Amino acid sequence: MTEDAVHELAQVNIARLKAPLDSPQLKDFVDALEPVNAAADAADGFVWRLQSEGGDATDIPVFGDSWLIVNLTMWRDADALTAFMYQGRHRKMLARRREWFERPAEAVTALWWVPAGHRPTVAEAESRLRHLRTHGPTPYAFTLRTSYPAGASEPVPGEVPEGLDCSV
Repeated sequence: MTEDAVHELAQVNIARLKAPLDSPQLKDFVDALEPVNAAADAADGFVWRLQSEGGDATDIPVFGDSWLIVNLTMWRDADALTAFMYQGRHRKMLARRREWFERPAEAVTALWWVPAGHRPTVAEAESRLRHLRTHGPTPYAFTLRTSYPAGASEPVPGEVPEGLDCSV
């Protein structure tokens, strides 16, 4: 088994809405969620995504802020994630993100490696994003621009919620 086969790449991104999800301003975004999620589910290298019973994660709280939405996904590797992000429907949504979301003042996306089969929680994703904001890219939480190899993401004592085992 290769190193990559025993690890998967976790990705979290959050966005602060400019308007309620049921507003006319966000109609195109909401209408595109299902087809974009279906494209992700079918993408080469896609592993998993956080979703509620509604089929997406727009009603899952993050950082205790009802204006924030979260996207938490798992990928085979950074190449698979990048290929999906910058092609097709997702690329079209990225081009329009300023219509729907506030411009971020701090990091809103973090990546980290987990053992294959582990499904991170929102609390784990929040911890990784907080770490990236405080320390910049490290093996614990990094970006596509500054990444680390599979197996590099070791938990930082005190950063991972108690009882969550994400050791590799």
